[in-house]
Amino acid sequence: MAEKRVKLRISGVVQGVGFRAFVWRNARSLGLKGYVRNVPDGTVEVVAEGEESALRKLVELCRRGPMLARVDSVVEEWSEPTGEFTSFSIAW
Repeated sequence: MAEKRVKLRISGVVQGVGFRAFVWRNARSLGLKGYVRNVPDGTVEVVAEGEESALRKLVELCRRGPMLARVDSVVEEWSEPTGEFTSFSIAW
């Protein structure tokens, strides 16, 4: 399957509940590269690149979130990968 890039904007109760660490652990276990960060408007942004099947699994996991989170919506934006990332990180 081809490499892709997905940008997610996740809203709900997603800050202060371990969401970034949840995404980081799952993205790394799926072999993805990119970042996750809190956005000042209260959402979480994820930018990930890798195999499309792994990205789709990450999207599915983000729709559930960690135990204390409440995910109201996940907006997906798919594109071609840029290759700019060497690993998956938590951005500040």
